[in-house]
Amino acid sequence: MSERKRVLVVDDEMLVAMMLEDMLDDLGYQVVGPAGSLKQAMDLAESETLDCAILDLNLGQGVVSTPVAELLRARGVPFLLATGYGANAETDRLGHAGLLPKPFSTSDVEAALKSMLG
Repeated sequence: MSERKRVLVVDDEMLVAMMLEDMLDDLGYQVVGPAGSLKQAMDLAESETLDCAILDLNLGQGVVSTPVAELLRARGVPFLLATGYGANAETDRLGHAGLLPKPFSTSDVEAALKSMLG
């Protein structure tokens, strides 16, 4: 059996993070996290072996996950931005990151990950 791909999950909404964790587990991925804060996300993004990540762009109270995305990009780890706002200046600045529009289904997550990971 091949090793499960490791996906960092970053979302400040615990119910969304838990739902995404269940979806990823059902799809055969290993979840790293989930991280609910920028600090926790940065620590995991820096220290863990990752195949990819799904980042909630808006972490609440004006905090965005852009620093995590930039760290992942520097490490060569592909990521998806989960957002209910669609493409905007922040997502455009992050360039080649895929978008995972909220709300999403298991099939949306599966398709986005397959597209990103090949």
